[in-house]
Amino acid sequence: MPIRGELAPGFWLVFWRELGWLRRRPFLLALTTLVPLVLSALLTAVFSTGLATRLPIGVLDLDSSELSRSVIRLVDATPDTAVAVRVAELAEGRNMILSGRILGLLMLPVNLERDVLAGRRPEVVFFYNTQMMTPGNLVLRGVNAAVPSAAAGVRLSLRTAQGQPVEAAEAALAPIPVQTNPLFNPTLNYVHFLLAALLPSLLQIVVVTASAYSAGLDVQTPHRLKILRRLGGGLWPALAGKMLPYTLLFLMVLGLPDAVLFGVYGLPLRGQGWLLLLAGILFILACQFLGLLLALLLRPVASAVSIGTLLTAPAFGFMGIGFPRLGMNAFAYGWGSILPGTWYLTARIDQTVRGTPLDLSWKPVLILLAFVGALTGLAVWRLQTMRVRSAAARPGGAPPVLSGAAS
Repeated sequence: MPIRGELAPGFWLVFWRELGWLRRRPFLLALTTLVPLVLSALLTAVFSTGLATRLPIGVLDLDSSELSRSVIRLVDATPDTAVAVRVAELAEGRNMILSGRILGLLMLPVNLERDVLAGRRPEVVFFYNTQMMTPGNLVLRGVNAAVPSAAAGVRLSLRTAQGQPVEAAEAALAPIPVQTNPLFNPTLNYVHFLLAALLPSLLQIVVVTASAYSAGLDVQTPHRLKILRRLGGGLWPALAGKMLPYTLLFLMVLGLPDAVLFGVYGLPLRGQGWLLLLAGILFILACQFLGLLLALLLRPVASAVSIGTLLTAPAFGFMGIGFPRLGMNAFAYGWGSILPGTWYLTARIDQTVRGTPLDLSWKPVLILLAFVGALTGLAVWRLQTMRVRSAAARPGGAPPVLSGAAS
């Protein structure tokens, strides 16, 4: 009989059995579809504005001069900050920061205007909560942009009033101008980098745990593994038949949020779409085989699911989005390197916001391919080892007689 005829029965038997399992097990179906889609929708709603603007800060104005009022107006006019409250003393502002009512406090000192007009450099103090890194840095950016602008405007007016040409006065105030050119995501749109990274991180957890749970349902009952040799179909077609339904579901779960990101929120695709799709397929397969391997190595199935969650849940912190991987210690860098999501995220950023040339884009894709190959080999080796041990445990060491019914 041709090889195709030998492989097809085993493949389709397991394929349709898995689809039947999804119909009969609402928890498994929800874990693979409903849960990631609902969480993706929730994250999308949270970051839908794209930019964090008008963050509230307080002001303690000890000068009450025209210059201090101009500074306050400039700070309030920046897109990052909004002057939400004016406080009478420093302790009041501190309590507001600790309570979360404001994210920072700007203190304008006594004699601010007098010192600026006299050519001195008074100290304007800004207090903010560094534990909240993102909003803290945003309000700091707004204040840093507004306060020097106000002071520079006063000094420029003083120099021009003394008869100095405008060009010479500007050159004296900024003798070495710096031209800043933000690359790839100049507006710091959170949809384009944070949300686009959170969704694959979430999916990695779901794929590994769902794959471990699905495979564990077979592994925890040894006779169910007999279907892997059904009708002489062999291990490979049976393994493909078991995994393919979930692969298609996970690709759909990955594709639907991407359709929203690209179509609704304008996530750019500056690279190759087919390479991004290839990286996505390899990412899903690598996570599936990782879950399968955990189910084959750990029993009961709850242990495999728990370890899979433990491996993947903190992965976002090691992917290099919130903290650069080059600055991590060896443990954190290694943890990020052994997870498929890190390399898929690299390929994703390369093909979307960065527009990396094709010849420089293959490294993460090839690493994902190596993940798939290595994890597949380990899973097959484990399955073969389990089969040999099961056969050796039988009287006479004969291989098991396979049942014709799917469990």
